[in-house]
Amino acid sequence: MEAWTTYRTGSAERWTADQLVRAKGAQRVSVVIPARDEEATVGAIVATIHRHLVARMPLVDELIVVDSRSNDRTAAVATAAGARVVSQDEITRGLPQLSGKGDALWAGLAASTGDVIAFVDADLREFRAHFVTGLLGPLLTDPSVEFVKGFYHRPLVSATGVEQDGGGRVTELVARPLFNLFWPELAGFVQPLAGEYAGRRAVLEQVPFVSGYGVETALLIDLLELVGLDALAQVDLGERLHRHQDTAALGRMSAQILLTVWSRLHRQGKVATHTPPGTLLTQFRRGADSDALPNLGREIVVSDVSVQERPPLAQLRTQARPWPAQLARR
Repeated sequence: MEAWTTYRTGSAERWTADQLVRAKGAQRVSVVIPARDEEATVGAIVATIHRHLVARMPLVDELIVVDSRSNDRTAAVATAAGARVVSQDEITRGLPQLSGKGDALWAGLAASTGDVIAFVDADLREFRAHFVTGLLGPLLTDPSVEFVKGFYHRPLVSATGVEQDGGGRVTELVARPLFNLFWPELAGFVQPLAGEYAGRRAVLEQVPFVSGYGVETALLIDLLELVGLDALAQVDLGERLHRHQDTAALGRMSAQILLTVWSRLHRQGKVATHTPPGTLLTQFRRGADSDALPNLGREIVVSDVSVQERPPLAQLRTQARPWPAQLARR
């Protein structure tokens, strides 16, 4: 792991857009941004990529925003900024309906045409183009790299001040301990749950995409098994500013990651039981009394944290049964 960290860790400053345009040759590059109710930030992200990496320097051939059932003007804002907007439900029409980020990412992969695909979250503030060039750098300059994960400083702003690396609480409390326990080869990833990453289509189409917040965890585990540690890399992208979720939301995210880890342990024969874990999470919210907790000033909140999977895109295309025309090979 230490040898890999030294060998496969880079910095976004190492590559310029001009260098990468020359390095990409005939390869096509797509950027996919999953977005749900992100009208406040998605426009600036799309505009920055379009200005610097589409219009000024022809590095990105395709810029797609996947509208994940937004209730605001996300689609209109993204379109005005220069993205092609596709609907998550339209791309997956004819398949079982799933929810969450993982399904939006799968839809973006299905809708895109690039040989190399970079995924970027839609809630980033003060976004700069090096987030994209940093992710693309190892893939366009080293053919032995199949997948690149971003990492960064994540300041946590609270009423008492700023904790410079206070973000990533689920990473430190849940994901990192699990990776160290069961997949220590992956322990060198600084931020295994980072939402910015890129990979080659030929590889991404061979792995499933887990719905919800299990997608990043599953991708790392499945890609480790598919291509091996040496084909994975990580790049320092500097600082990431974004919206932070409250503790209850982080609890639901953690539960989905735990369920995802259990499914991989079961699939790899590392757990003895075949009985799947429960998928309901009980939490307590300050507020009105509930019938179950009279006079305690707490309300019981039960959430379904189950995760499902989209099959590998390549596998879906080889099935004998008809499948949606919108997923035709592009």
